[in-house]
Amino acid sequence: MMGSVVWSKQYPLADVLAAKDLDGISVGEALATIGYKGEAKTGDFAVDSYLELHIEQGPILDKDKINIGVVTGVQGISWNEYTIKGVTNHAGTTPMSMRHDAGLVATKITTYAREISKTPGGNQVAIVGYIDFKPNLINVIPDHAVGTIDLRNTDNELLKQAEKMLHDYALAAAKEEGTEISYRSLVRFNPVVFAAEIVGAVEAEAKAQGFSNRHMPSGAGHDVQFMAGVCPAGMIFVPCKDGISHNVTEYSAPEDLENGANVLPNVVYVRAMRQ
Repeated sequence: MMGSVVWSKQYPLADVLAAKDLDGISVGEALATIGYKGEAKTGDFAVDSYLELHIEQGPILDKDKINIGVVTGVQGISWNEYTIKGVTNHAGTTPMSMRHDAGLVATKITTYAREISKTPGGNQVAIVGYIDFKPNLINVIPDHAVGTIDLRNTDNELLKQAEKMLHDYALAAAKEEGTEISYRSLVRFNPVVFAAEIVGAVEAEAKAQGFSNRHMPSGAGHDVQFMAGVCPAGMIFVPCKDGISHNVTEYSAPEDLENGANVLPNVVYVRAMRQ
């Protein structure tokens, strides 16, 4: 989504080009290597409307045998990284009451992330998707732990509530174990609601072609959430088998893809021909 955040002027081009991967290679360097670092200015022409066709990346349409998802918006996304510092010590000789276990605090946060999804309401989801211990040995108490937390909700106030709950819990857990904890924000995007005129056009076209449809938010981030700040925007979902995504077994049936591909150009036509 780097292109859309730059186009929509939510992130400066220079910042995105300077971003580096785990190997220390910047986006700008990678683009130059493959001959894709162009000179064209971003966002220098008007866009009337923006539409995006995508698989749902979730199980709802497939489970309920719905042909088309009429996407109403995109959830807010909050990514944070926490670092916990404890004391390395022998796993067999250090009494449980005298440990400063960074790994324990990290696992408590991981468990609490699941619990927090039940509390604020809305479409709250949460996951600790990455965690790393050091020295990462079977008989040594970890003195260092790093993890990432992904929080999402369609309601920004509820998302803020979840962020605070998790932050407060993490501080308390670290204090109880006699460890230190620090946080940094990786990504924070507010929820986005799509233009009613686009949502209505997608629904109308799905009905016109005889497709069952359902209004639903997108749980995943997409370019459309940034383009929605530039022009009226919307999205069309088609089912994916068992809701599997970010997985090598991800699959959508050809007929489902065809359905979406038939809805998309007709909505574009309606938008282009309006007075």
